[in-house]
Amino acid sequence: MSQNTSRRSSIKKIMAGTATITAASVLPALTACAQEQKAAETTKKLKGNINHAVSRWCFGHLSVEELCKEAKAMGIKGIDLVGPEDWPMLQKYGLESSMCNGAEINLVDGFNDRQFHAKLIKSYSDMIPRVAKAGFKNLICFSGNRRGKTDEEGWNNCVEGLRQLMPLAEKHNVTLVMELLNSKVDHKDYQCSKTAWGVELAKRLGSENFKLLYDIYHMQIDEGDVIRTIRNSHPYIAHYHTAGVPGRNEIDETQELYYPAIMKAIVETGFKGFVAQEFVPKRDDKLASLRQSIEICDV
Repeated sequence: MSQNTSRRSSIKKIMAGTATITAASVLPALTACAQEQKAAETTKKLKGNINHAVSRWCFGHLSVEELCKEAKAMGIKGIDLVGPEDWPMLQKYGLESSMCNGAEINLVDGFNDRQFHAKLIKSYSDMIPRVAKAGFKNLICFSGNRRGKTDEEGWNNCVEGLRQLMPLAEKHNVTLVMELLNSKVDHKDYQCSKTAWGVELAKRLGSENFKLLYDIYHMQIDEGDVIRTIRNSHPYIAHYHTAGVPGRNEIDETQELYYPAIMKAIVETGFKGFVAQEFVPKRDDKLASLRQSIEICDV
């Protein structure tokens, strides 16, 4: 009797150990399969009318590789505002550096001031071929702050500086993209704070390799009338950024813009560039907020 009991106990222990080993070896594989299936389902659900991207700085709690993995799983195709040091990681995951940076001085010292031209022209002359060699298209630039300049002075100075770079940009098929930023709340005194100002600059330069980054959040603050402006100015727009107004947080029902209508207007213009999420997540689950924003914008 004692031998049978001992045998049964031994068999139970062996079976339990085998189950533990099997679970330990199988569970990671099952988890990986589930994650892959979830990623495939997410990507499959996207309609394909919008090329989705996300700004790197908004998700600084993640490493670049972690952000790449999460973006890929959501069907996001590009990551904004990433410099050359991180391009190999994006390429590893088949993602585009949808808006390259690294040539600018900062947001306030830009092309509208001649004192910065030498430094900017050297920096952009170095960066444009690097962007092209990596297989990317867009490189961000800024007007800089007014510092008392009239619109005309700002336009003239920007044209003088940027015109020196246009032949190189055209040669390498790289577009210099000037961001529209609000000067009312976030970037006091920034000169390219109205779409009309940026469009006039683009007309004066007369090159397909200079366009605008229409930041929906910034332009809602400084001028409003978002959909009409997009429809009227779309030939001069290469890229879009999103964020909720007010607060620059999630683009859901907590804010005043209705993004599905804005996205439909963008699609109707025939736009083929990127729309990048650039909101600062307020919720604890930041990736859930990003996933929701992609769903909202996927019209």
